[in-house]
Amino acid sequence: MRKTDNEFHSRVYTDRPDYADLESPEKFQAILGIIGTRLRQHPKAICSYSGGSDSDILIDILETARKLFGLKPIEYCFFNTGLEMQATKDHVKEVEEKYGVTITEYRPKKNIVMATREFGQPFISKIVSNSMETVQRKELPFSIRKEYEEAEDKQAKRQELRERYPNAEQGINFLCCCNKDGEPRPNIQLVIDSSPYLYDFMNENPPDFKISAKCCDYCKKQVAHRIQKYYELIITGERRDEGGMRSVPRAEDANGTMCFYEQSNGQYRFKPLYYVSDADKEWYKKRFDIRYSDAYEVYGLTRTGCCGCPISSKAVSDLEMIKPYEPNIVKAAWNIFGDSYRYRQEYNRYKSMRQEEDKQIPGQLSIFDFMEE
Repeated sequence: MRKTDNEFHSRVYTDRPDYADLESPEKFQAILGIIGTRLRQHPKAICSYSGGSDSDILIDILETARKLFGLKPIEYCFFNTGLEMQATKDHVKEVEEKYGVTITEYRPKKNIVMATREFGQPFISKIVSNSMETVQRKELPFSIRKEYEEAEDKQAKRQELRERYPNAEQGINFLCCCNKDGEPRPNIQLVIDSSPYLYDFMNENPPDFKISAKCCDYCKKQVAHRIQKYYELIITGERRDEGGMRSVPRAEDANGTMCFYEQSNGQYRFKPLYYVSDADKEWYKKRFDIRYSDAYEVYGLTRTGCCGCPISSKAVSDLEMIKPYEPNIVKAAWNIFGDSYRYRQEYNRYKSMRQEEDKQIPGQLSIFDFMEE
């Protein structure tokens, strides 16, 4: 994070490349050139293809650039978590035929059922899920927030909490809305207050199930690391506009830009679509007649990702849209993530109730009145 005019801003916004603010035609033209440069520099490349809309835009522009500049073929991989819509699996085959490429399917050693049973279910976001896993595992009481808030010397209190609860840094920062040095950080994504009334809700209604995002680690990240370690360049379709962890700078970004950087193991990570907006995607789809999978074009979904993942605020409503076409996958999702779905519904009701209560108090403003959705 960088400090500017007494405000803290992420490198995502302070280090924007020039092309990030171009109109869609010029932006994609710039991206074509960047792809050509990176693939010439690092021809042994692999790209993750998910079957989602971002992946469809990515593979089209990659193949366009590859043919335009006469570059070597790219390896494509699809990570099947074990909870994939038939629409997605069918679309992978369609895309293979369209571009004349092979998209190799890989499965995890520990599937999504095993991972959620052992570690827990995702809730709200990866940030919340990872932080709450630490809170639960280290048995951090929610009362440490009050201790921190009432402490005159917050840095000293933060150090005392570190000593009292060793190896619980993420959980402490999350609950206390501070950084590791004890400085208040109430407005960043890494703290519980980034979700309205979440602290009060969870304090008053403790979850009776384990929360964790480890299923993503086991079903996607570990599989990806196993496959991608043999390649020089790793290409993904991450976009800043997706929000969450994808809009938070990582330590390795310091070795390059948000779109391209060298990892500690010497590999390079490349995110050509990082500064492509939702509007840019829509322009590209229409301009080049890109057809998404039936999950979008027939079922009506606006985003796929992991089918039924509770991190999506629309997970339950999306499952209702899928149900007429693929009832078995919907049943499986409820069996795997049902606790998180129900807890999210309780939180939504609680949040609505608190928002209505705040409206009844004339002149009272909440911090959330100034936060964007």
